[in-house]
Amino acid sequence: MTTVEPMASDVADLVRNTLSAHKSMFLATSGSDGPWVGGVYFAESGPFTLNLVLEDRGRTLAAVRENPVVSVVVSTGSPMQPFLQAQALAEVVPADDDALVRDLLVAKVPEAAPFLAAPVTAVRLSVRKWRATDIPNGWLPGRELPGPLPGPRHP
Repeated sequence: MTTVEPMASDVADLVRNTLSAHKSMFLATSGSDGPWVGGVYFAESGPFTLNLVLEDRGRTLAAVRENPVVSVVVSTGSPMQPFLQAQALAEVVPADDDALVRDLLVAKVPEAAPFLAAPVTAVRLSVRKWRATDIPNGWLPGRELPGPLPGPRHP
């Protein structure tokens, strides 16, 4: 079987389309209690920025505070449908951005509204690069879509 190498724009389109088609994803963390994976609702604000909320007293938020490097999978659960994998940097958003994250989340996932009444913390993930896999179209191994290069750090 001959496959044609996808163009960067094809990978970017698959990433955008997959993100918009999904309301939830799997979020993997690792803290002093060890590795952990949980499902979370999310809303993207661009292909490399994901917004979500985590339980204040949950294991996932505790791990993010200890080790902000996380991994995500956006998938139906079937490897025969396109799916995304990435490593990201998680940050608890400043108080000024909390309402924005909550608004983005409810706009995409209205059923997430009850979670916002619980004690939760807004978190933003900055994706370093996506790995998009689409087996029916011959993207195995997956194709990478690099994120924006980080800018210089300021003290």
